Amino acid sequence: MRQTKDYTLFTDLRTTLTFINAIKYPVISDKATRLLEGNKYTFMVDRKANKPMIKNAIEFIFDVNIIKINTLTQPNKKRTVGRFSGYKSRYKKAIVTLKDGDSINLFPDI
Repeated sequence: MRQTKDYTLFTDLRTTLTFINAIKYPVISDKATRLLEGNKYTFMVDRKANKPMIKNAIEFIFDVNIIKINTLTQPNKKRTVGRFSGYKSRYKKAIVTLKDGDSINLFPDI
């Protein structure tokens, strides 16, 4: 039995902005568009965000029901530009599986 949505976490404006800022932007790539067929959406998220925070933020922003969340943090990758070497910035992705019948419109009509 599914619990009712509890948005008491969003009572404070600062907390609301923290949860909403956990989601950066949706990923539009070949793999991400293939996952759309299985009702899975990919988002770039803050590296400090955890699964419950991501779930609450996406349910609050898009008004959908989430079944499952998979997160992954990319490892450091070394890059060299000329004689300078360094590391590419790390990021975290979240792949969100929605309940059947729910969808997120990533391509609105302009």
